[in-house]
Amino acid sequence: MNSQNEGEAIAAIAGGLIAIGAGVAAVEQMKEQAELTATEWVLSNQPELESFSLKTLDFDGKKLKDISSASVMTFKIQEFEPADKPELDGKKQILFAFTSRGWISEYGIDFNKVKWHLIDADEWMNMMIAYSKVASEKSNENLIRETLRDGKIVNKGVKTRNGEDIPFYKLEGDMYLVIDYSPEMKIIYNERSLGIFLKESRDLVQISRGSIIDIHEFFNKG
Repeated sequence: MNSQNEGEAIAAIAGGLIAIGAGVAAVEQMKEQAELTATEWVLSNQPELESFSLKTLDFDGKKLKDISSASVMTFKIQEFEPADKPELDGKKQILFAFTSRGWISEYGIDFNKVKWHLIDADEWMNMMIAYSKVASEKSNENLIRETLRDGKIVNKGVKTRNGEDIPFYKLEGDMYLVIDYSPEMKIIYNERSLGIFLKESRDLVQISRGSIIDIHEFFNKG
């Protein structure tokens, strides 16, 4: 009986390891598929880009279920001068891939259910100013801009070295604050995320606070 129980336990562990391995392989395969399709989108829609790097922000360290529940994928794009072992020191952009229901299946990613949106550092700053205005008591856009430029976005707001912080409102998980940002989208503050309501498709997508921090650091670091 003990031998049988031990055998069943070993089989269960082995099965779990195989499932984990399959999940890791699936995530890596999806990452490659996503980066390839994003690169193809850039080549088709940004023909002026002749030397650039493109990497996803979303797949590293993520589980398959976390990715499948996401409503946006983000890609870092940075230009560089062609050279032997070139440095990434050119213009930075972020490519959003807004997803809709059913975008992941047993066959991988259905890119017919993905909408693309490219932004640069100036557009990101404008989005973060709108986000900070709706998420806090601050309304002076110049002050918010300087705070965002000198500070870091953290879980509770914008933090600076000189103490000129922007604390965000504390909300319940089912509370939302909305600002009409552009003809294409509304920006929504929820305590856990940045929400973007796409007016044309009427989809609400959410960028996690961790991704907001990563994008802001990408644009702000030298």
